[in-house]
Amino acid sequence: MRNKLIAGNWKMHGSRVANEAWVRALQAEPTLDAVELVVLVPAPYLAQMQQLLGGSACAWGGQDISDQERGAFTGEVAASMLREFGCRYTVAGHSERRQRHGETDVQVAAKAQQALAQDLIPILCLGESLEQREAGKTAQVMRHQLGVLLDILGETGMARSVLAYEPIWAIGTGRSATPAQVQEVHAWLRQQCAEASLDLAENIQILYGGSVKSANAVELMALPDVDGALVGGASLVAQEFLAIARAAAKASQRTE
Repeated sequence: MRNKLIAGNWKMHGSRVANEAWVRALQAEPTLDAVELVVLVPAPYLAQMQQLLGGSACAWGGQDISDQERGAFTGEVAASMLREFGCRYTVAGHSERRQRHGETDVQVAAKAQQALAQDLIPILCLGESLEQREAGKTAQVMRHQLGVLLDILGETGMARSVLAYEPIWAIGTGRSATPAQVQEVHAWLRQQCAEASLDLAENIQILYGGSVKSANAVELMALPDVDGALVGGASLVAQEFLAIARAAAKASQRTE
């Protein structure tokens, strides 16, 4: 059975004082069975997370890495650097990186390769825009995004990765994907993986990343092909993040 994974992406938020308070609130919570927790923080806070979360049940990671191993790339962060700070995860291909920085599917795959070379688990983001969904191009867009990852990473690389479906049209827009829409896309992604490998399809975690909150977490986490969440703004509040994690734990208990 696939464990649930709840990943909190703080984006460009946080401070040393606020971060410590967040971790203290998290540490006061009993360990949740069958749920993995990870917090993805801005790079300047990785040392603090290593100090505060070391030895805890919550992993930490970066929000992005370079597609290069090392070199004259000002402002970039290498996968090996994340590894030095005890990171277990990193994100690649987040919709904001694709939109604001023009990252291509091939670049996302290259970032994943760098992560895997350092034994990091890449959380690989996929998703369509509102215009693409309204034009009926959701499957076309994601077939290409996933196809590039499968071609470059292969079954072995994908088996060491996590997928995250981010419907761009449901992030910060006031629109929400229905549970039926979420399940439909997640099941489709798993079927696409099955065409490459049944083992891969059975075991790969597919997270949902479209404005997940405690208010909708119970319903979303109960969907059969949703293996957790990539949580944005709600992850900044420890109790909100924990409420989502509890919903995931309850969903896991129901499927045992």
